[in-house]
Amino acid sequence: MTDTPSIDHPVSTATIATVEPARIIARLCKHWGHKFAVTHDDAQGRIELPLGLCRLTAGDGHLTARLQGVPGADMARFEQVVAEHAQRMARGETYAWDWQREPA
Repeated sequence: MTDTPSIDHPVSTATIATVEPARIIARLCKHWGHKFAVTHDDAQGRIELPLGLCRLTAGDGHLTARLQGVPGADMARFEQVVAEHAQRMARGETYAWDWQREPA
């Protein structure tokens, strides 16, 4: 999957507050790396999931997730999968996800 958005590839983005964005990226990438194509460093991660591409970016006190769905992807499910997995990686934090979908 390419990183270029198109009409066929819906996009959804959310930013969460977290004290350990790099650790969350590393843990998600390690977890999904057993089954899917993954690349990551301390500042970002890229995970190719069946529902589409998940790009994670660490910021100062926050993490941004940008989901680019495959054509016809169930974006609500994609958002849920990423949010639930990130929450499992948290240490005492509860994340509030406010997904924003880009118009097709």
